[in-house]
This record gives sequence, structure tokens and C-alpha cells, in this order.
Amino acid sequence: MSQLTEKHQFLEGSQAIAKAVEVCEPQVISAYPITPQTHIVEHLAKMKADGELSAEYVYAESEFAAASIVLGASAAGSRAYTATTSQGLLLMTEVLYDIGGMQIPLVITVASRAVSGPLNIWNDQQDIVTMRDAGWIQLFAETIQEAVDLHFVAYKVTEKTNIPVMINVDGFLLTHTAEPVIIPEKELIKKYLPTFNPKVKLDPENPKTFGAFADPSRYQYVREKFHNDLLQSEKVVRDCLGEYAKLTGRGNDDLTEGYELEDAETVFISMGSVIGTIKDFVDTMRESGKKIGILKIKSLRPFPTEEVVEKLKNVQKIAVIDKSISLGTEGVFATELKAHCYGKLSAEISSFVTGLGGKDITHKDLLKIYEEVQKGTNKTVFV
Repeated sequence: MSQLTEKHQFLEGSQAIAKAVEVCEPQVISAYPITPQTHIVEHLAKMKADGELSAEYVYAESEFAAASIVLGASAAGSRAYTATTSQGLLLMTEVLYDIGGMQIPLVITVASRAVSGPLNIWNDQQDIVTMRDAGWIQLFAETIQEAVDLHFVAYKVTEKTNIPVMINVDGFLLTHTAEPVIIPEKELIKKYLPTFNPKVKLDPENPKTFGAFADPSRYQYVREKFHNDLLQSEKVVRDCLGEYAKLTGRGNDDLTEGYELEDAETVFISMGSVIGTIKDFVDTMRESGKKIGILKIKSLRPFPTEEVVEKLKNVQKIAVIDKSISLGTEGVFATELKAHCYGKLSAEISSFVTGLGGKDITHKDLLKIYEEVQKGTNKTVFV
């Protein structure tokens, strides 16, 4: 971590995210409590009660209702926000597809956790990757500071593209731990994130139709447009990341982050908070002469194909570490990497699944992954 300054605050991840959301000045917030997301909306509710938050805070009777409320609020021209996790995210599924299909500008924080069954409240990323086909941009945070910064970027992106944005923060690992973070001042963010002024909104004086019926002659055409819009959003995401980096001095416009890649022969690829553990392992292995590196992916949708290919073009072996599994196939992210980079990489790509349901990911596990990669494996390995 960079040297601490007087601007740093020592905050729990959920509290830091809530403070970041408040700085974005949403006009409508609606949510339903579910572990480990609850602290985020609890902090926002307290801000509202204490007069620190000017948003309309709507208590919902379910996650389905919360998603419906923010859909309506955003469609009517308000900057809106919600957060959820796991079963709550899955309960929102119908509405999330509506939001993506109507291209409603919206930000949602997903405090990722395992989904049933069996019942489990600890972290993995099965919930958010299950929503990868819903038409949302999906960004992944490694640290609490990155989670904070991504919320400002997410609002900038969604209001430029009308494509909704999900931000993944690993449940408990980020939401319930604390670290020194900088919460930007509102005056600074206002230079970056202007007042929300949608070009199209629900207005009784100027009626519009959202989510109209599409018969077979139109439906595929519309879905193709959404597909192309999501592909083209990569440039907007990069531009918004770059602009934020210039404003704050944090980050850059890349959608990936390499670590010890220069001479790496074997590269571990993953997303989210596990990257910190892998970095520590790589440091240890480097001391013994092993040429290992890491490629962290910040965006699952849109997928930064060209950037990934460029950074991995000289790599011999790739270990994709998934905290999710597409039952009957392999790790979800492994499938994504193979699909996007098919025919563009010469490296062997192996799928490893670990950390499901909060299982610890240790140096011993990572060593096993490294050893399996050296052998060469064409099947998914649970570690």
C-alpha cells in the first residue's frame, strides 16, 4: 500500500462503499438486507437518518422489489443505487434482465457469496458470474480502495452508455474487513461526475415506452444491438478509468493488471480479492527461482481480449483460478478466457476451481495448482 496520508480513513469495506455512494449523490436508494451486503445499506440508512444523505431511501420487501424500485427511479430520471448478494441477486434476475434490456443507467454493488444449495453465507463469485448474460457491465475489485474508486467510475460509465454496471466486492473478505482508504471529496467528484441528466426518461408531459413488446421480426435485432453496445462499451470504460486516474492519481485506463509478468513462464489469472494472496505466493516462489506471474482481470463484461492477448503472448502455461463453477463444464472464467482468446494464445490454459463457499485459499493450494500446471492438465481441477 502507498504511504498513508491525512486523507486516509480506516474504514470497514461496507462503510467505505456507503461513503462512496453518498459522494455520488444518488437520488433514490432501495435495498433489502442480506448477508454480507447488509452493512452497506445499513450505513446508507444511518446517513439518511442523520441527515447526511439527501436521497430518497425506499425500504423494499424483497430484492425483487428493490430492483424494481430502482429501475423505475432511474427510468424516471433519478440517479439510483442498490446492493445485494447471492440468493438476493438471483431473486432479482428477472428485473436485472429488464434493466439490461431497457438499457437503464444504474449501479449495483454485489457483495459476492455462495449460492444454495447447500446453504452457505461465505464468499465465492458464483452469484455475479451467473448474471454475466443479463446485459450488464461487470467490474471486479481487489481491495477496498479499488471498490471505492470503481463506484465513481461505474456511475460515469453507466450514464454515458446507458448500460447498467455491477461492481463485485468479495463478501466478508472486503465488506467486513478494514483498511486505510481515501474517500474523495464531493467537490472533486463533481468535476468528474456531473449531475445526472438523461436524454430519455419517463415523463407524463412527453410520454415514452420502455421495454416494449418485440415480436420475432424485431427481438433478435434488438438483442444484437445490445450485444454490440456492450462490446463497444470497453472504450468508454477505459476512458472513464483514465479520466478518474488523472483526477485522483490512482489507477490507469487498463482493464487488466500484470504482476511479475515480464519474464513469467507460468501465469495465474483471477479476479477479486484473491489476487492479494496470489501475489504473496508469487513473491515466495520467485525467491526460489520460479518464473511465475499474475494477470488480474478487472472487467468480465466487457472482456478486455486484446489487452489480455498482448500481455500473455509469450507465456507458456496459464492457470485460471475460479471461485465459481459451471457445473458439468469447468470454471466460468476459464471458459470465458478460452472463448475470447481462442486461436490467439499459444499457452496451455488449465482450469482450477477453489475458494467455493469461503474455503480458504492457501499457499499450499496455490503450490498444488502450480505443480498441476507443470504436468499439463486438460480437466478442471478442484483444489
